[in-house]
Amino acid sequence: MAGTEEFVEADNAEAIINRIEQKSRKMESLLKQYRTVEALKTALEGSPLNPKDDRCKSANWIMVHRAIMAIKDVDAMFSSLDPECCDILMKYLYRGLSTGDRPTCDQSLRIHEKLTERVGSGCILRYLADIVNTV
Repeated sequence: MAGTEEFVEADNAEAIINRIEQKSRKMESLLKQYRTVEALKTALEGSPLNPKDDRCKSANWIMVHRAIMAIKDVDAMFSSLDPECCDILMKYLYRGLSTGDRPTCDQSLRIHEKLTERVGSGCILRYLADIVNTV
């Protein structure tokens, strides 16, 4: 029975990675058109939360990281993000801070500051309280 469960999880992981690759192509196309906010929104929407396979988490992080690093005008970013996207973004900002990479941390802190000003500390509390849906 455990073998069947692992097989289903592996199939699910492959399906998730295929969706991430499709989103990544769309996001890259938007970045080439300098539509960075739309690219970030594309990267965040439908993010697989709490996949069991670390490959899924890594693949999605790479895509979201690319979008986060492309954002130049942080203030303009928030006009098109809904509250759910803001919560997901907060999770990825904390992941970015955990990398220890200076440019990633700087950008994550810059966005974190503006995000907290815009939507309040609620998204921080939701991030801290949500131990099930990790990115």
